[in-house]
Amino acid sequence: MNTVLAGKVALVTGGTSGIGLATAKELAAQGAKVYITGRRQAELDNAVASLGGQVTGIRADASRLEDLDTVYAQIAEQAGRLDVLYANAGGGDMLPLGAITEEHFDRIFATNVRGVLFTVQKALPLLVSGSSVILTGSTVSIKGTANFSVYSASKAAVRNFARSWALDLQGRGIRVNVVSPGPIKTPGLGELVPEDQRQGLFDALAATVPLGRIGEAEEVAKVVAFLASDAASFINAAELFVDGGMAQI
Repeated sequence: MNTVLAGKVALVTGGTSGIGLATAKELAAQGAKVYITGRRQAELDNAVASLGGQVTGIRADASRLEDLDTVYAQIAEQAGRLDVLYANAGGGDMLPLGAITEEHFDRIFATNVRGVLFTVQKALPLLVSGSSVILTGSTVSIKGTANFSVYSASKAAVRNFARSWALDLQGRGIRVNVVSPGPIKTPGLGELVPEDQRQGLFDALAATVPLGRIGEAEEVAKVVAFLASDAASFINAAELFVDGGMAQI
């Protein structure tokens, strides 16, 4: 068994599918005690069942502050501290500039920006010296993407959160970094288009990636687990692209 993260307590928000689920699995495989959150109880229960005994599920919507309070109260009672926080909950959909609505903007920013802010802020009493905070960004935050401006802007905000919070927390020895995936084969990516168009979307995205394929959630999870480990103890305020080379072209 890989014991790199043995003894560490980790929280993965949005941990019921895709990158969040893969990361929870990887952290647990490396020895961490893992908590995951999800908005829907049935999906949360299924995720916990698939992950095994090292993982605890807590139903929570990251955009609701009272839900975050519940999450941290349970972790405080059961574990007493937090060594790894992966603020992953988020998502978005596509609309061109002329069709963007107030609801579209508010929904995406409520989770991707407001939710991330308070997920980290409310964790501060539990985070110990040497803790690792990891935020989910995206390559679209540095590239123009048609019909995806609100989501892209929300992820640009996340990148600056990390750079600023690393300075806010330097006296506590807490590291803050961003993992920014490119196109990853997840349910969220597929749901951007109707089901009969998904393979076409995946193929089109693969054609833009220097490696010639889209990524797997497990490949992102391994990078998150590395940042969670003591091997990354001198990596701070950084953005790591997991994108097959997209960010460099």
